[in-house]
Amino acid sequence: MMKTQFLAAIPLCLSVTLAQAGGLDRNGQPIGILFEEGNYAEFSFGRTSPSLTGTDLATAGPTGDVALSFNNVALGLKMDITDQLSFALIADEPFGSDIQYPVSATSPLLGGTSAFSSSTALTGLLRYEFDDRISVHGGLRVLRTDGNITLSGQAYGPPPPVGLSGYNVALDADTALGYVVGAAYEIPDIALRVALTYNSEIEHEFDTRENVAPGVVSTTNTTVPQSINLDFQTGIAPRTLLFGSIRWAEWSATKVRPQGSGVDLIDLNDTTTFTLGLGRQFTDRLSGSIAFGYEAEDDDTLVSPLAPTNGFRSISVGLSYDVDDNITVAGGIRYTDLGDAFAETGTPDTARASFSGNDAVSLGLRVGFRF
Repeated sequence: MMKTQFLAAIPLCLSVTLAQAGGLDRNGQPIGILFEEGNYAEFSFGRTSPSLTGTDLATAGPTGDVALSFNNVALGLKMDITDQLSFALIADEPFGSDIQYPVSATSPLLGGTSAFSSSTALTGLLRYEFDDRISVHGGLRVLRTDGNITLSGQAYGPPPPVGLSGYNVALDADTALGYVVGAAYEIPDIALRVALTYNSEIEHEFDTRENVAPGVVSTTNTTVPQSINLDFQTGIAPRTLLFGSIRWAEWSATKVRPQGSGVDLIDLNDTTTFTLGLGRQFTDRLSGSIAFGYEAEDDDTLVSPLAPTNGFRSISVGLSYDVDDNITVAGGIRYTDLGDAFAETGTPDTARASFSGNDAVSLGLRVGFRF
């Protein structure tokens, strides 16, 4: 008999990717913990090490590696309230950016430019099962986000107030509220589940400090985008599971335009990300998985220097082991081939650096406890 819930233990690295693949996405906002059987808690840790190098188009010299490694941590708790009603609490880091162009004589156009952003989310969800096939879920998400952006190099002209080279803005941490709604259809006998989840946009109002006006604090309004996740799985043979997902996120709605800059510092395209994989239960305790990810390149290869990639392809492999009836340990690795792009500035858009042949490696570990 197939262990119908082993998909939930597929390692974190299947969903962790480089921040600039998929806007600023870092984990895809998963809610799979809601479908765990019984009372369950888990801890996840992932680390992504990107290699993102380009060529400065003024000197034909290297930009250096502009993407920094980052970690991603998540905690989850799911408990049954009644036979039909369950609750989940998820703490994670869904969005972020760690971009820094080294200051170098070989990269005068963008050297010193950087974008750092971090986020922490706490999501509370309820799931109600009408029967063993149809259920609905929903809840609230509290998101805390901050950021710091520096524009530097000849591509941004002279220093402020004439140009933007040397411009810096600090976006102080802001906490805002959004919501989650969705539904699922299941056929337990064949491990079939299709779940559709909508994540609302979240409006931030950042207290903003810019070096063009020392001591003056303004407010910058930014939208964290709405998104839709479609997740599915089904048994296709004894002990074998086909699974996948489609995620759409409206990153074009995310603009950062501080008062003193006069321009949008962040300009991203909407993304649709696909995942398809196979899970296999080798023994009563050991399961494995392989998954392929794809995000199409946008027709416009001119992108923000703060997100210098365009689409990706990835492959992930993982193993999950039940230590006993209550503890599961899972781990795995993901390789991501990042799409080529040109970093641009100015009006009209002018290419400043070419990025090609880049990739990222992610490692993930997850420990789950049933109680």
